[in-house]
Amino acid sequence: MLLSGCSLQEFGSKFGNFGWPSNGISLQGHKMYDLWIGSVIAALAVGFFVWGLIFWCIIRYRKRGDELPVQTRFNMPMEVLYTVTPILVVAVLFYYTAIVQTDVDKLSKNPDQVVQVVAFKWQWEFDYRDGVGADANTVASTIGSADVIPLLVLPVGEKIRFEETSKDVIHSFWVPELLFKRDVFPGSIRNKFEVTLDKTGRYVGRCAELCGTYHAFMQFELVAVSPADFDKFLTAKKGGASTQEAMVAIGQAPYATTTEPLNTRRHLNNWNQSGNVAGS
Repeated sequence: MLLSGCSLQEFGSKFGNFGWPSNGISLQGHKMYDLWIGSVIAALAVGFFVWGLIFWCIIRYRKRGDELPVQTRFNMPMEVLYTVTPILVVAVLFYYTAIVQTDVDKLSKNPDQVVQVVAFKWQWEFDYRDGVGADANTVASTIGSADVIPLLVLPVGEKIRFEETSKDVIHSFWVPELLFKRDVFPGSIRNKFEVTLDKTGRYVGRCAELCGTYHAFMQFELVAVSPADFDKFLTAKKGGASTQEAMVAIGQAPYATTTEPLNTRRHLNNWNQSGNVAGS
């Protein structure tokens, strides 16, 4: 019990949000948060009602002697109650879940920005496109490597369309602060979704689908900036600047700050190979 409460601030935040993260950075994330809080409150209300009935029955109908109580074959009002009430609860939860899910999955006809997410073992490529669909053109790109975490720079307050594809196996695009993730499939299946960021900052992104040996190394960083800074960044990229040079142009750190490349121990492999060659 003591070890589980190492951080009182974190405990208070989790308890106040019923276990849901409170740091969502998109309009869609806020709606999912509201759905979660409402669902938990409804569940607690039903739970307290059921617990109250249980304890009331335990106390009210506890054994008081050897006389057998009246045996009842059925109780129509009670049976109607425990049949209709769950149906109403499920119907209400389904209604609000369908509304939020439809909103989260909704695609606009003309998003403000379109980013093609290309996943491969074990890195990310982000292509800024001039339109939607496979026929659109890539105007700028950033790609990660084992030594450099790729940066996905995006503006706040704009509708951003993600179009995902994989070059090999199934991956999963996940930024925890978006409170949302979507699998990335190879072939012609292209998952699409949109978000509207409402908070600037830097947020770590990961692959959430076990995809092979270096799955844990498959990281990126989402950098949410103002629309003006994003325009400067994209203009610099279109002009031939590297991602790091474009980041410096808008006054941002050129490399990822939320995470760093994991140690692949490639130098040990290279040393072993060199030793084997020298020994042979």
